[in-house]
Formats: sequence, structure tokens, C-alpha cells
Amino acid sequence: MADTKREIERKFEFRSNKAGRRGVPDLTGTAAIAAVTDQGTVDLDAVYYDTPDQRLAADGLTLRRRTGGKDAGWHLKLPVAPGVRDEITAALSDTVPVALTALLRSRVRDTALEPQVRLLSSRKVSHLLDAGGLLLAELSTDAVLAEREDVTAAWTEVEVELADGVDPALLDAVEKTFRKAGLHVSAAPSKLARALAETSAEPAPPVLGGGPEGTAGAHVLAYLREQRSTLISQDPAVRRGLPDSVHQMRVATRRLRSAFKTYRGVLDPAETGPIGEELRWLAAELGVDRDQEVLLERIQTRLDELPRTLLLGPVRGRLKVWNTTRRTGSRRAALAALDSRRHLALLNALDALLADPPLLRAAARPAEAVLPAAVLDDWERLAGRVEGALAMDPGQDRDLALHEARKAAKRARYAAEAANPALGKPARRLARAVKSVQTLLGDHQDSVVARDALRGLAVQAAGAGESAFTWGVLYAREEALADRRERELPQVWEAAAAPALALRG
Repeated sequence: MADTKREIERKFEFRSNKAGRRGVPDLTGTAAIAAVTDQGTVDLDAVYYDTPDQRLAADGLTLRRRTGGKDAGWHLKLPVAPGVRDEITAALSDTVPVALTALLRSRVRDTALEPQVRLLSSRKVSHLLDAGGLLLAELSTDAVLAEREDVTAAWTEVEVELADGVDPALLDAVEKTFRKAGLHVSAAPSKLARALAETSAEPAPPVLGGGPEGTAGAHVLAYLREQRSTLISQDPAVRRGLPDSVHQMRVATRRLRSAFKTYRGVLDPAETGPIGEELRWLAAELGVDRDQEVLLERIQTRLDELPRTLLLGPVRGRLKVWNTTRRTGSRRAALAALDSRRHLALLNALDALLADPPLLRAAARPAEAVLPAAVLDDWERLAGRVEGALAMDPGQDRDLALHEARKAAKRARYAAEAANPALGKPARRLARAVKSVQTLLGDHQDSVVARDALRGLAVQAAGAGESAFTWGVLYAREEALADRRERELPQVWEAAAAPALALRG
């Protein structure tokens, strides 16, 4: 079983040998620190694992097997923000625990994890306490010896790690005191990063294709790499069930697919098309659980809005049973997709395309000469769908047409956002305008889906001898909301036309 802890820390090193001889200053009186208590010294032996080409280190991850100290075992650290990492631990064993290898699958894939560096540390530990004796942070002074094959490196490092719930501003106060004593924030984000640097084993920077800076090819490839990074980084988050992770991963797949279609004049669609189809498969696999989650939140919100006098029967219990039934197996299916050979093949194909992109002639032209036309093509596609839907009578066919318009709006928005670094304000304004259309159409589509679910809940309630009244009330409210959104659409659409004209120039 793996456990997770949010680690907020700051690492320091001495500016000079003289400062090192003086040692760590007394922090008593710094901010809320009222006392510093010695906790003794421990010897730590950590072996860091990675692929031979150091894929984990390249992304700022560390995986180690450590003995000594109170937390002996396997430790996987995933970056969250500068100075903030999630540490996931598992019991000591001879091989990497399955729970941790699963979190690394999107990066490691079929490559073996092997010992790369050994760090031997003599750690002097102190506790920083407030006036009430509560722990604020742990102060560690580590004398480190790094061993990699026949190369060694040694240094002293000071680390301050906050206790749970402590304001990170304490680290700023500690840093101020340390600076006066000749300590500064370490340039290396982790011991492993420093060990690799000092033993000449840093991961090689990726070779980026796409053409000279400023060209359409370079711009599109930079955007695709950004989405690819999100796709990879959200994989362990999805496995851990972190909030919004499925949504973020799904958005990355959609952005990649949209970019392939929007910039088909830059990248050969014969090469990107098959990858786009696999991205659509992945988004669909992830979507089952996510869509149910969104639907549940919507119905719960609508229930919360009703006065208690309109809540007839065990509606919340009925909703809980309905949701549990529908979500049984959906998360399992999403994780199975991430573990599948098909998913690994998709990631490998995407990496291969980015490493050797199938650039077309337009890729060598300046970005500002190529991107506007591509973005406007998606805008025209959206315009056709919106206007076609508005010309239809209300009903199921119009609902379907508005749903197709929503998907077109999403693609047009992604196109404008992708072009933003090259085109600036006109692209940003268009993205905002299209987002307003997408939001309205999204609310309309969510209402369509919710009504279908509410109808089913009413049937279930009636079949169980419960009142179906509340579900009928919610259905009527959703129907009225959808009608209101349809009436608002012409005005919102008209307001979104001006930014497209500005981009057209």
C-alpha cells in the first residue's frame, strides 16, 4: 500500500567554506519559531532508480529505495510546484513496488528501471517549534556523498521541510535569516539533480525539431509538445484520483487532435490522422467516468437549489444509488485503458512524430503568415454549424446540431489559443469570444444530458413506489434553462463575430 504526503521544503547550501565552518545559524526568534530542539543524527542510504536515459530525472521526478531513518522504504516524488512535491511511499522491498511503477508507466513504458546513483547521507535533524511546542518544520543538515559508478561527489546541504498546515511564509523568513549567515537557496531542485550534475550524468536536453524559431512549424510543434507534456504528467494524477486530473488529461488529448486538424497545412495529415484517431479513443475511455461526475454535480446542484417542500421522497438516496451503479467499473475501465498496450503505442507514436515531425512546405513560413488562415478556417466551420442550428426548429434535431456546434466552438477556441503566442491580442480576443459561445452551448448540451438522466431517475423512482415529483420539477427547470440558452445564442454569437473580423485583418 502506498501513502502520499505533500512535501513543502526549501534547500540551501553554504556560499563559502567560511560560511560552512560557521554552520547553520540559530533560528530561534525567526518568525514564529520559539525553540529549536536537537533530534540527533541518522545515517541514510538511498539508491535512486531511473531509466538508462534518465526519463524521470528529465521531468523532475525521483524514485529511491532508502534505508536508515524513520521512513525507510521506497519514495517516489512528483513535482507539484517549485519547492512543492508529492511524496508517495511504499514499504521496503527488493524490487520497485507495483503501486509506484504504475504511476511511472507513462514515462517509463517498457524500459526497465535501474539503479543510477547512490547517496549516503549523515543527517543532523532539528525540530523548529512554536511557543506552544507544536512542530513548525524539520531542519536537516546533510553531509552527502554521491556515488555513480566510479565517480563520487560530496557536499553539505541544509533543508527545511514544513510540517502539515504551516504557512509557507515561514520558509521566506528562514531564508532571510540564512542569507545573513551565508546560506543561499540551492540551485539544484533535489539531491539527485545535484548528484547527476556533479557526476557529469545530467539527462541530455531533448532534440527539438520544427524549424527555425518564428516559423509556423516551430510554433505548432512547441504547442504540441506542451500538450504532450500535460498528457504524460496527468497520467499519475488520474491514477491517484486527483481532482480535475481526468478533465485535464482529456483536454490535452482534444487539444492535440484539434491542432492536428487545424494545422493540417503545417503537418502532414496522413501522419497525424492515425494518431488523432487514437487520441479520440483515449478521450472516450477517460470520458465515461468524467461525464458521470459532471452530471452528478449538476443534478446535486439543482437539488440544492430546490426548497425543501419540493423534495418529495428519498431523492438523495436514489441519486446516490443511481450514481454508484453508473460509475461502477467506469474508473476501472479508464485505468485499464492507461495500462493497455494501445495507450503505450499511442504515446510512442506521439513521441516519434514530435521527434521527427512530418512538416509540409508551409511549416517554413513565418507563423504570422500561416496561422491566421488556419484559425479562421475553424471559425468559418463554427459559423456554419451555429447558423445551421439557429435555422432549425426547436427539438431533438436542433439539440444535436447545437451539440455539433459546441464541438466546433471548442476546436475554434483551441485553435485561437494555440496561435496566441504568435498572433497576440487578436488571437486572445477571438479565443475569449469563442469560449463564451462554447460555454453557452456547453450548458445547453449538459441540460440535454441531464434531462435524459432525470427522466430515467423518475422511472426508477416510480418503479420503486417512490414519488417522481422532484425529478419532474428538475426536468422542467432544465427544459426551461435549455430554452433560455437557445434564445441567448443569437446575441452571444453576434458579439463573437467582431474578433474574427479583426483577425482576418
